[in-house]
Amino acid sequence: MKRMIALLLSLVCVLSLFAACGKKQTAESGEKPPQPSSGAPAQGDTQSAGDPAAAEPEPEPEPEPVYVDPYEAVKNYWKPEQLTQAWGPDQIVEHLFFHPIIAYPKYAFHECSASQAQRYGLDDWMCTVDEYNKILQSVYDKGYILVRMEDVWSEYTTDSGEQRMKRNTLMLPEGKKPLVISFDDVNYYPYMLEEGFTSKLVIGDDGEVWAECKDPYTGEIFNTKELDATPILDQFVYAHPDFSLNGAKAIFSLTGYYGILGYRTQDDRDIAKDSPDRPAFDANRAAEIEAVKPVIARLKETGWTFGSHTWGHIRLSKPLQTVINDTERWEDEVGSLVGPTQILFYPHGGRPDGDDWHQTGENFKYLQSKGFRIFASVGINSFSYIKKDICAVICDRLHPDGTTFRHSRERYLQFYDAKDIMDVDVRPKDENHTIDW
Repeated sequence: MKRMIALLLSLVCVLSLFAACGKKQTAESGEKPPQPSSGAPAQGDTQSAGDPAAAEPEPEPEPEPVYVDPYEAVKNYWKPEQLTQAWGPDQIVEHLFFHPIIAYPKYAFHECSASQAQRYGLDDWMCTVDEYNKILQSVYDKGYILVRMEDVWSEYTTDSGEQRMKRNTLMLPEGKKPLVISFDDVNYYPYMLEEGFTSKLVIGDDGEVWAECKDPYTGEIFNTKELDATPILDQFVYAHPDFSLNGAKAIFSLTGYYGILGYRTQDDRDIAKDSPDRPAFDANRAAEIEAVKPVIARLKETGWTFGSHTWGHIRLSKPLQTVINDTERWEDEVGSLVGPTQILFYPHGGRPDGDDWHQTGENFKYLQSKGFRIFASVGINSFSYIKKDICAVICDRLHPDGTTFRHSRERYLQFYDAKDIMDVDVRPKDENHTIDW
């Protein structure tokens, strides 16, 4: 009897299990099936619907930001099919040049420790940062477009086999006029560091060229793109890519006797090779050379080029041996860093042998033999003359500065109106610095 009762109990349990296995999760049963949602596992997933990981999948990692060089937009702005205006050899290519611009004009003109004569020199030959900004805006508004000085002329072989220079035909966008800009003495001489200028070009965290600056009032050292001609032009071109033909920017006219771009890369030949001071000097110079290399590289990458202003800012009418020594030193200390150049900017505007236009003296012949082909002076217009007896071209440049603001307003109206440009509130006002307009 007991065996029979046990068998009956077992049969009841088995039937109960079969009934539970056949039960459905329906609304009628009072149990709601899991509802699909974004991120819920698909049917057959091993994770249950109640698993939080099933409802909230692991977020995908953020993609690394792709760096886009801002210069690419400038370099590729004008398409070849848009360059439909031929600017021929008989049409003028204008050329403006600047010295370093004054970052703190009130300090430079009135408060720095320089002599009054030196302050007047700043007034004569420099622009302030505000004047420079206004000039860039004005030439842009008047339809000028930056071109490379190296693209304006080229060397060719005549039918008789001689090498000569020629003016190229530039293909421009309709309505644009070509403009070359050059900058003399971008060396950041010590006197400039005490008179309200920036102190060197550097590479910022963004990979762009900045200027290092020391506030003359507080002593704070900081980097800026707003107080130096080079980063200002960079930023202007990035904001107005139509201002540049094929990525052209400007050309630096460099000496070498205080290094370049704010780095003291020059040798000191007064320190003998066996002097106890020589190792420390050489180590510092080597460090300065390494520090300037990335600045040069970025400038070259972004449309800037380089020319010689002689090593010692010498007058090229000096004896030939002086010119030879200076040229070799420029090649050794500056050309070795920025690369070779065909362009020579005359210091003081002085011409080799006194008259490079009507004669070709021994100094000119020597400089031409060293690879220079474009010889740039300073004048009252953007004059150029291709020499017939040697492979060279002579050209003049115009100079926006205090002198021409005050006394040559009419001549510069094609670029800007000095009445709108000149910072008369901060520049000197006395009998030596009058205004003609």
